[in-house]
Amino acid sequence: MSRIRTWKRLGILALLGLLLGLVISCRPTASSSKNPEIEFWTMQLQPKFSDYFNQLITRFEAENPGVKVRWVDIPWAAMENKILTAVSAKTAPDVVNLNPGFASQLASRNAWLELDSRVPESVRRQYLPNIWKDSTLNGKSFGIPWYLTSRVTIYNKDLLQKAGISQPPATYAELAQVAKQIKDKTGKYAFFVTVVPGDSGEVLESFVQMGVELVDAQGKAAFNTPKGKATFQYWVDFYQQGLIPKEALTQGHRRAIELYQEGETALLSSGAEFMDTIAKNAPSIAKASATAPQITGETGKKNVAVMNIVIPRDTDNPDAALKFALFVTNTENQLAFAKAANVLPSTLEALQQYRRSLTSDGKALPVEQARDISASQMEQAQVLIPTMKNLNKLQKAIYENLQAAMLGEKTVDQAVTDAAQEWNSSLS
Repeated sequence: MSRIRTWKRLGILALLGLLLGLVISCRPTASSSKNPEIEFWTMQLQPKFSDYFNQLITRFEAENPGVKVRWVDIPWAAMENKILTAVSAKTAPDVVNLNPGFASQLASRNAWLELDSRVPESVRRQYLPNIWKDSTLNGKSFGIPWYLTSRVTIYNKDLLQKAGISQPPATYAELAQVAKQIKDKTGKYAFFVTVVPGDSGEVLESFVQMGVELVDAQGKAAFNTPKGKATFQYWVDFYQQGLIPKEALTQGHRRAIELYQEGETALLSSGAEFMDTIAKNAPSIAKASATAPQITGETGKKNVAVMNIVIPRDTDNPDAALKFALFVTNTENQLAFAKAANVLPSTLEALQQYRRSLTSDGKALPVEQARDISASQMEQAQVLIPTMKNLNKLQKAIYENLQAAMLGEKTVDQAVTDAAQEWNSSLS
């Protein structure tokens, strides 16, 4: 009898399980809903751009009846942890604003919707080719480019004139000559660059601009080469010849800004918008300032920072999410956001229209001239540092050994070898 009762209980439980399964399967899901809600995460854009995004969302919803968008803005410092947790828990939003560096780390875990089969080639061609490529991994697209920023060279015309220099340097080779001339003629420095680990990556990017491969396909150090050693030597010579301040070993990029505004350096690598900051903080320096393209190496590569938009693979609304992502990044909306936020758009047409708007009256302000120069660099611009885990450890290995060589504690050959060994050891 007990065996019969057991079988009866098991039968009842099985029946209950079947009924529960039917109830769940019949429950409407977000993907099958006729009125899907898209959750859209951005990085620290409220409240400054609240009006822009509220209007953008209203227009999208009007053009797509039944689709609702819920906008959530995440603090910059919290985004990586929040999206990593959400992706792991399969509770991620439908559309996310990230940068290609971090997004690609999750792309390697198949976190994002692959876009090549979903976005027509005719649409992909609307974006700057190099910038679209920055949101690909192993030849597969995982993100849509959004807005961009890129450095320019701000220079003090009076200081260059006192040193007998008519044009700011365009390459690192020219910079070496100009730096010596400025120091000899004026006693001031051409520029300030930091080699403090954890601060600006400008020196690390210079390696790439000078033709150095930082890591190979397996992620191991690839800079222990003649070109890598020549780049180490370039910066060691600058320091040992007194052409950059000794503070380069202890102070970050903020010091570069201070020195330029004090009239102690002739060149500053910064964003175009900093022209307005100089005008407020140092009006006399601003009057003497002009802008030129950023300094590069033999490759001609220019730095760019990219913001993109990705769609989590587990979204319940892939079609609506993609439609919204393409709406946010289309030419019309990119151009509007570029003007509102003083950034650069990533579609070819928006970039052309943006540049025309800057020079339409023929009387561009200094900051507008700087923006135009920044925009003109976009065809050669790309994210210079390859995407990799623990990039901070690579920069630390290179910067600390570069410092040792600058101080004469190591030869350049030893510093390069040690930096490569330290990075390779960190991989294991």
